[in-house]
Amino acid sequence: MVLACFTYVSAQTTRDAKHMVPTGKGWGVESATAPGNQAPRSVTQGNGINYHSGPVMKGTVNAYFIWYGNWTNGPRSSDSQVTVGLLDALFGSSGGIGGSGYEKINSTYGDNAGNVSGNIALAASTTDNYSHGTRLNDSGVQAVVSSAISSGRLPKDTNGLYFVLTSSDVRETSGFCSQYCGWHTRGTIGGADIKYSFVGNPDRCPSACEAETSSPNGDSGADGMASIMAHEAEETASDPDLNAWYDSSGAENADKCAWKFGPTTGSIGSGAYNETFGSHHWLVQMNWENARGGGCDQTLGGTFYNF
Repeated sequence: MVLACFTYVSAQTTRDAKHMVPTGKGWGVESATAPGNQAPRSVTQGNGINYHSGPVMKGTVNAYFIWYGNWTNGPRSSDSQVTVGLLDALFGSSGGIGGSGYEKINSTYGDNAGNVSGNIALAASTTDNYSHGTRLNDSGVQAVVSSAISSGRLPKDTNGLYFVLTSSDVRETSGFCSQYCGWHTRGTIGGADIKYSFVGNPDRCPSACEAETSSPNGDSGADGMASIMAHEAEETASDPDLNAWYDSSGAENADKCAWKFGPTTGSIGSGAYNETFGSHHWLVQMNWENARGGGCDQTLGGTFYNF
């Protein structure tokens, strides 16, 4: 966690903040061109994050899981069907994160045609048995998504978010464990604008990507992935094409609350949690609410914890 946090802070503070755009990896980069005039808008602004004319994802966002690597009897104990079941439950259509007060924080973000609903649900999943080996680069992640769609294993869905979830023996070579724990972006796949995300199993690097190794569901990999997946889902819904919602340093909504958990039941490090969805407790980072001046919140309209 310390490594990920310090990398994030450094990325925010070493670049000119006037022309920063998000990368989807938790830091901003300088835009190749000066910002142009924003389109006319009827969105709420002035809460520590700004709208930059791009679309948001409306209605129910369909989540698709691509389990990459060995998730049956994997190289570490958390790479198992227990992990699969937990994350399926987290994004399940009944009692999951979708439609919760937590996810409804995203409903404070909109474009000129409407707002994010705060609804997200697992629509389908598939497996990929190391089609690109144990070292994936960014283009390899897109290729995994493209293959799942082109083969018909998953549908082509422009209102979907495709998670590439890797077992702990897989390395994402552009900076997993050293610069980020997950990321999101978009690509043109089959002629469509497809949103996708990489999330690695944090058991590969618990000191960088897990808030606690003694976790609420007894599965440090799944519990660590849950917060990272929530982070990427929040950002994808509010900034799917990296041109909608971010602040002057290029930080998207979840970036502004990265590794901030607010009040917890129990102490972090000993199975603490701050959210309950369905029959499970979770430790999930807060999200930035675009209302009431802006702040990190655990539920829509709740108490801000900016620290």
